[in-house]
Amino acid sequence: MTNDAAGWLERSRRRRADRLAALDEELERRLPARYARRRPRRILAGAGAVTLGLFWVDAAVSWALAPSDTAMITNFVILGVLVVVGVPLAGQLIAVTRGLTSKRERELDERQLIARLRAFATAHRATTAVMIAVLLVVSVADRDGRDSQIPGAALFLILFALLVTHALLPLVVAAWQTADPPADEDEHEEPGATAA
Repeated sequence: MTNDAAGWLERSRRRRADRLAALDEELERRLPARYARRRPRRILAGAGAVTLGLFWVDAAVSWALAPSDTAMITNFVILGVLVVVGVPLAGQLIAVTRGLTSKRERELDERQLIARLRAFATAHRATTAVMIAVLLVVSVADRDGRDSQIPGAALFLILFALLVTHALLPLVVAAWQTADPPADEDEHEEPGATAA
């Protein structure tokens, strides 16, 4: 690699690190104080899980009612709710976790890497359970073999729900598992104590 390319790469990394530091400061400033404690973060994570569940409700409605106008209207209403509620909710989850699941590994410290690994491991186990459940439900419900009449929209929505669950469940789990920030050392010092 030439010096120009190496210099450019280093400048690019430095600019990215500066942008991430500024973003972290902005998130810290804008993040409501109510998320400083575990319970509000877990309520937010629960809302994220319910929102992910709506993707599965949409697939189930499509399976039960398609092809019909009722299924189409219901699907559009659910997808509209997901866009209106889900996008801001995902933004809040990213802010609460400070981008733990989306940052590159080299941009995280050791504590954050451990938290990220825990979140991905838990989400992986949950996604595996969801895939097994979907497999069982489809196997039990579809006993007609080649004469099966499963709506194509339902199959698409099941696969889409699985993809979204796989992509966003680590974020929900990370928000659920995020520990309270460490207390300042000044708060624990005895009044009148001096540093040695």
